[in-house]
Amino acid sequence: MKIVSVRDNPEMKDTFIAYFQKIWANEASRRVYEDCIAHCIATPAPLPQWYLLMDGETIAGCAGLITNDFISRMDLYPWACALFIEEAYRGHAYGSLLLERARTDARRAGFTKLYLCSDHVGYYERYGFRRIGVGYHPWGESSGIFEAEL
Repeated sequence: MKIVSVRDNPEMKDTFIAYFQKIWANEASRRVYEDCIAHCIATPAPLPQWYLLMDGETIAGCAGLITNDFISRMDLYPWACALFIEEAYRGHAYGSLLLERARTDARRAGFTKLYLCSDHVGYYERYGFRRIGVGYHPWGESSGIFEAEL
């Protein structure tokens, strides 16, 4: 398994965009992924980052590292987001590889904590995250907020 970043592989930009749109977007949010991924390549800012987990030429999963995951706690950042592992690859802790890459990049950028929002209680705790509260999304839902020390 290999993790690739769109910043390090700008020639794969369209592959990144198509995959994140397929997994996470609906018709109204497709442009969000396209615009964010396309513009992160040349920015001097440390965020955002977008990753694909590759098994040879096959995409096994994805994740991102962003400033805010559409959640009310804008005082907290950076956020691991969009973690997804294809069903055929689940059960091997591959999600931890993507989380570790996000942690490494966040640490290199000078951050001391990493956050994520999710309602998957029990999963992220295995990888050093602890639930610290609840945040609210613009569309009216809420999610648990998790924090990990870097």
